[in-house]
Amino acid sequence: MNAVPGIAASTSRPRERLLETASRLFYAEGIQAVGVDRLIAEGGVTKATFYRHFPSKDDLVLAYLRGRDGAIRAQFAAGTAIAGSPEQMLDLLIAGISDDACGKGFRGCPFINAAAEYPDPDHTVRRAIGEHRTWFRQALTSLAAACGHPDPRGAAATLVLLRDGAMVGGYLDGPAVSDALARAAHAVLGRGSAH
Repeated sequence: MNAVPGIAASTSRPRERLLETASRLFYAEGIQAVGVDRLIAEGGVTKATFYRHFPSKDDLVLAYLRGRDGAIRAQFAAGTAIAGSPEQMLDLLIAGISDDACGKGFRGCPFINAAAEYPDPDHTVRRAIGEHRTWFRQALTSLAAACGHPDPRGAAATLVLLRDGAMVGGYLDGPAVSDALARAAHAVLGRGSAH
């Protein structure tokens, strides 16, 4: 989770370095803890180059979160493409969340972490977080409907809550979260134990 996936090949190398640096530092240390001067120094760019690509630090934060969003959407699409059934897609989703939450260097969900640092719900960063969560909830609603759940929206809301809890639990408790997440997600969709 330390690189910013989804950076276009046509992106300038300085911009790419800034995004990579921001992704690493924002995720490891927090957004507000990392200043522009440090991003410039570790990104190996000038102040003029930084501001040419990102008029403000918040613009860089938005690019960082959009990169994360794009990577998650791409992973979800790839899983959907290879899954033979909605139930298999659920298993892939659970495995992906568990792998993320229990992986080396995991420090929680980058969206939840960013939301904690931007308390104003009208801020552009919070709106970007809201867009990501809306997409994720809609994707889970479609998955729950495909699994035949009688209340796909309710199931999706519960699955988002489980995912959020797994992100925090993975950071605080480690691998113990994997089995609990699988049991709970399967129970939500009426599938009993994991296959």
